[in-house]
Parts: sequence; C-alpha cells; structure tokens
Amino acid sequence: MFNLFRSSAVFVFLGLTSAAVIRAPLEKRDQCQSTLNTATKVAHSFVDHYFNSGTGGFNGGSLWTDANAMEDLGNLMLATGSSDFGYMQDISTIGKFALDPNTNWPNVVAGSNDDAGWIVLALWKIADYKGARGGNPQPYLNAAQQLYNYIAGQWDGICGGGVWWSASHTYKNAITNQLFLLLSAQGYRRFHDPTYLSNAKMTWNWLLNSGMRNSDGLWNDGLDSVTCKNNGQTTWTYNQGVIAAGLGELSAATGDRSLLDQAEITLDAVVNHMAVNEILKESCDNANSGGSVCNADQQIFKGIWMKHVQFYLDAANDASRTAKYAGFLWAQSSAVYFYATGSTNDPGSVWYAPNNGGSVFTPKTGSSGLAAHVSAAKYGNCVAV
Repeated sequence: MFNLFRSSAVFVFLGLTSAAVIRAPLEKRDQCQSTLNTATKVAHSFVDHYFNSGTGGFNGGSLWTDANAMEDLGNLMLATGSSDFGYMQDISTIGKFALDPNTNWPNVVAGSNDDAGWIVLALWKIADYKGARGGNPQPYLNAAQQLYNYIAGQWDGICGGGVWWSASHTYKNAITNQLFLLLSAQGYRRFHDPTYLSNAKMTWNWLLNSGMRNSDGLWNDGLDSVTCKNNGQTTWTYNQGVIAAGLGELSAATGDRSLLDQAEITLDAVVNHMAVNEILKESCDNANSGGSVCNADQQIFKGIWMKHVQFYLDAANDASRTAKYAGFLWAQSSAVYFYATGSTNDPGSVWYAPNNGGSVFTPKTGSSGLAAHVSAAKYGNCVAV
C-alpha cells in the first residue's frame, strides 16, 4: 500500500536525434491468408462507412479511437504487404498534426494523458509503414517523441509514483501507466536510449506494487484518490492486454523471461474470467435489445485486447506461448465473423453471442473487429471461415 507523498523519483526526458532508427522486424511468421482476407474486407467496409477525408477523422469517432483505427489499418497493411490505406496516413487528423512541426501536442490531447499514449502508438505504426515502403518516417517519430516527453512529465510522487490520467491530476489509473510502460519498453527497443528503459523499469515496479491487480489476476481501473488503494472499479479487457504487451516488450529489452509469466497471470485470468463460452465479453455487453450497451469508449476495448496480445506474442517470440493462446485468438475472430458482423462486413459491439438487437455498430466496433482479425491472422489457429 502506498501513502500520499512526493518522492524524489524523477521522470526522464528524451532528446532523440533525427538519426533514430525504427527497430528491425521480428522473424517473419506465416500469416493465415483466409483470416487476412476477412480482415481486408472488413477494413475496406470500415473505411468506406466511416472515414471522412475532409476532416481526416472517422465519423462518430474520437481522437484516441481514431488513433487506434489508424494503428489497426497500418498493422493490417504491414501484415498483407498492401498499400490500400496508406493514402489515409498523411491526411488523417493525427497525420496532419504530425506533419506540422509547430503542432502544440498538449493542446491537441487537451490534458488526456492516455489519449497521448494511444497517439504515440499510432504514430510509431505509421512510421513503421513509411519505413517499410521507402517513405519518410521522421515527422511521425518526431511527433511521437514530443508526446512521449509530455507524458513523462506527468509522473510525480503522489501514491508512490505513476503518471496521472489527465492534466487535472485527480486520478492515477491502470491504463495510462500501462501505456507508459509499453511506450517506454518499446521505445528502448526502437531507439536504444537507456532513459526509455529506466522509465519502463520504474513504471513496472510502480504498477507491480500499486495494488491495482486483484486476486483474480486482473487489473482494476485505478487507485482511490485519497487512500491510493485499488478502487475496485471495472476490470476492462483493454487493461489486461496493454499490460501484457508492455511486459513482453520489457522482457525482450532486459532478457527477464519472468516478466512473461507476469503477463500471463493476467492473460490467463482474462480467458478464465472475462469470456463466455471462450468468447470475450465486456461487462457492458448484452446481445439482447433493451439491455446494457457499452459506451463510445468501451466499444473498442476487446479489439485493443486482441491487438495487444498480438504485440505481446511478437515480443515474447516463443512458439510455446503462441500455441497456448492460438485457439482463443482464433475463436475471437470466428465470433466476430459469425456473431458480430452484419451483411455489410461491419462488426458490431457484441461478440459472445448472436446479435439479438443489443449490438451497436460504430467506428469503434469496426476498428475493434478489424483488430481481432489481424491478431488472429498472425497468432490464431488458421481455420477458414
């Protein structure tokens, strides 16, 4: 348990040069072509239905969910070798901000530190795509660096450390710090700057001792602002995926394989406690009309879990760990295809059962379903649907 205090821990800022290099790709793993074909159909429907080339955003989306959508499309193109959606990157909202060296990123994210983290991940994915296609990734890397430094500046000693959820400094929560762990560990592997690694180790040490992981092995939403204890709020799926991706990256950076065991405490808990008939179910999901409906943020959470399990397995680079989750990953993709997807290849919010009027269809649910297919194409069982 932490007490309220300010420690001498100091966050670390980075001054990467223009010579920063994107990390080399991992050893190639065969993709499941039938699942990639499904993902490509979903992606085209998703873009046709929601992307607004005039604004650079997705109609009905938000800044952070749009960032995830751009990451999902980049992830798909890197998997397929296509350039179908490459034109969107520079005209997207975050692309236009990245290409303007005068962008004031703190103003853009309006104090939302978790939003800043999602944007960094999207910027890095776009940079990966640019680099793979012979383009110039540097504006995206520069923008990501500015945002990362902004997030690092939100760390202080209240509750023993951690990054604040927002610039208002009222809440320290799981997702913002899990994202900072992931960004820091992945940043070290990308740029080999030891300050990233220092931040990653510091953040994991804080998370591990924060009390936010409960007795089931799942991460609750955050800390009580007065007691600095686990507030017992909802164990959302995306929390459980991002922490695994961060620990995978930190394991790859340090060689400490015990971190993979820590990640799988939570991944296994998701399989055991957050699924119905082996299909992910958010606590707000209800297939029936008149029931609960996940809100505009929650609709994307399950896809984020799938995407970050993919990133975890990328970093773990371990065939036995891949085999452990292959069936579960494929089951999610299959459920999205058979239960969640409408006649226009547009996935809805409910995966665990056939839609009986309770599923909603938005750009967040489309991005979520797309992420499920791309993840399963790489690490799920390859079974044609």
